[in-house]
Amino acid sequence: MNELEHVVILAILRTVVSFIILMVVTYCIGKQVNAHKNHYNFALSITLGSFIANMGFDTNLKFYPMLAAFLTLIFLYLIMSAYSANSRRFRKWLSGNPTIIIENGKLLDSNMKKVKYTLDHLNLQLREQGIFDIVEVEFALLEVSGNLSVLKKSSFQTVTKKDLNLDQPHQENSLPVELIMDGVVIDKNLNDPYSRPWLEQQLKTRRLEIKDIHYAVVGTNGSFFIDLYQD
Repeated sequence: MNELEHVVILAILRTVVSFIILMVVTYCIGKQVNAHKNHYNFALSITLGSFIANMGFDTNLKFYPMLAAFLTLIFLYLIMSAYSANSRRFRKWLSGNPTIIIENGKLLDSNMKKVKYTLDHLNLQLREQGIFDIVEVEFALLEVSGNLSVLKKSSFQTVTKKDLNLDQPHQENSLPVELIMDGVVIDKNLNDPYSRPWLEQQLKTRRLEIKDIHYAVVGTNGSFFIDLYQD
């Protein structure tokens, strides 16, 4: 066997092993990474791809040190994921926050400039959601993933069976108000009419304590949703 054949066979074997390792890893954590929902997952997916590519066909690099570095990266990801699941502050730092582009039907030019988001981008993403007239939009948020989340004004929303109940009073829509997350009260969101006394009364009525609550939010229509740790 000459040197060229040896290099080719070695590259094939390394590629097969690297591919199997990648399949195992993506099976375990692929749902989070492949979604590219934040900068961290996007950067991680690119880094993993670079590792696998070098492990597979770059025969100038030793395989086992590359594999050790690859597994170290996965280990760090798992540790950070576990910690972020129990720390909202760390999770926000890791994932970032959405940017409000349209609020109460008005464009927030200052926010658009901060994220270098143009009107062309806005109109493009609105058209992708079937909205050709910006006056139909009540709220629009630019997510960390780059997707645009839109809440239409009430008069432009699709009619549902519930809407056909003419006895229901009209309710204006607003952004959801998160009050409790991971068993911790979000104090900055405690404003009228959803004050701390209001929240305490809601919990007292349901015989609940803050530590028992995984997530509590006031929906766009004013409904109060609670998710408990113990389902």
